[in-house]
Amino acid sequence: MLRLAALDGNDRISHGFFTRTGGVSEGIFASLNCGLGSGDRPEAVVENRARVAAALGLPPQRLATIHQVHSARVVAVDAAVPPGDRQRADGLVTRTPGLALGILTADCVPLLFVDPTVPVIGAAHAGWKGARDGVAEATIAAMQELGAEPARIRVGIGPAIRQMSYEVGPEFPTHFPDARACFRAAARPGHLLFDLPAYLTQRLAKLGLAAIEDLGLDTLSDSARFFSYRRATLNGEADYGRMLSAIAIH
Repeated sequence: MLRLAALDGNDRISHGFFTRTGGVSEGIFASLNCGLGSGDRPEAVVENRARVAAALGLPPQRLATIHQVHSARVVAVDAAVPPGDRQRADGLVTRTPGLALGILTADCVPLLFVDPTVPVIGAAHAGWKGARDGVAEATIAAMQELGAEPARIRVGIGPAIRQMSYEVGPEFPTHFPDARACFRAAARPGHLLFDLPAYLTQRLAKLGLAAIEDLGLDTLSDSARFFSYRRATLNGEADYGRMLSAIAIH
């Protein structure tokens, strides 16, 4: 479990960006795969998610997740729901004590948010589509509806695919006309390297937040600690594990 100083400082808040280690899954899912949508053994995933909840000091039924769809939709929750009833969204917020908000990633950017004064927390899954469409800003707006103030909100950016690993085609910058500085040339002619965490930081920096902190860790290049969708694809693997990042109010 990796932590950020920006999210600490309130003993009512716990958080963690969990790695792929410390679970019971095997093979390509070894070992802390928390993805219910993967082809892993369901009982292994349930146990792994229970371990994540326990690390945050909560029982497994108090871990709330959503059906992530690469959108900018954010929902407010006050309880966890069964997997088949999860809402389709990419961000969730709450001010309910005893509830952890969880986001699954395997290259996309996990974002954890806290206004420690209320307190209100949020979590968001930001792939390139969600980042472009404003999932980070939508999460902050949803937190404001629960009483948060941007000047008090602190954001943590977890392990994600980094620019050195994120090669994209020549058409990709057309999706990001405001982010030319987040691209540089790749070794392959005509291709580029995109810095998705930097793009999100650039957008968050415009909102007057209290703090933005980035772990700066690359999921693709560190196979010992992180799952990676792109690495699995490059290796010809049929599936991949998902890491869970979570934040809770106590």
